[in-house]
Amino acid sequence: DLDECAASPCKDHQYCLNTDGSFSCKACDASCVGCTGEGSDKCKTCTSGYVKEDEKCTDIDECNLPEKVCVKENQDCVNTSGSYKCVCSEGFEDKDGTCVQT
Repeated sequence: DLDECAASPCKDHQYCLNTDGSFSCKACDASCVGCTGEGSDKCKTCTSGYVKEDEKCTDIDECNLPEKVCVKENQDCVNTSGSYKCVCSEGFEDKDGTCVQT
């Protein structure tokens, strides 16, 4: 078997998997910018919203940062994978960008 992966035939956001007589390009983990294999522990660097922790790219919980990210009144922070979103607190709804009581 010839290791076609030695020639780095895959794109930047993929890794090469050598198979018998061939190869395939597989997508890197969503937390990676470039990778050497499958999973968040094989990232070359982490994408925005992720930090390298114990050799893995781990989601940053922006809602638990010392500086509040959702600063409008009656607004809660919801952590998402690689990011966050600001939503109106329970009992409030968004009216033209302001959270008003329902």
